[in-house]
Amino acid sequence: MSTVNTVGYRIGDAVEVLSNKEGFVGSYYEATVVGVLPGGRGYVVQYKTLLTDDFSSPLTETVPADEIRPKSLNVYADLYYICQKIDAFDNDGWWVGNISRKMGDRYYVYFETTNDEILYHKDRIRIHLDWVNPE
Repeated sequence: MSTVNTVGYRIGDAVEVLSNKEGFVGSYYEATVVGVLPGGRGYVVQYKTLLTDDFSSPLTETVPADEIRPKSLNVYADLYYICQKIDAFDNDGWWVGNISRKMGDRYYVYFETTNDEILYHKDRIRIHLDWVNPE
């Protein structure tokens, strides 16, 4: 398991926001910090890939500090291993899963949160990193 220490964020920082919404639990969405709540309680973020309900502009919302992490380093590999924990890009976000099978340059990924197994090209998979806040 790889870990990276995190600290407070500033306006303009690239981040990923954890979703706890039904059907999206365990997925992360790229965003930019556009506001900071007093006392570091949370942040206002503008998403890179998510839009408002009328599709007119990027979605902006306030998120708790514990649901935000630095934008991943997007560490890709030429080869992934069976049972390796990875992130797969799907539905505008990164989903945590495990490699279950290999088929050439494509991998089946099993998602425990949805009980799904989906086939992805290796270019849509990155090495999973766990982010740790030392506080």
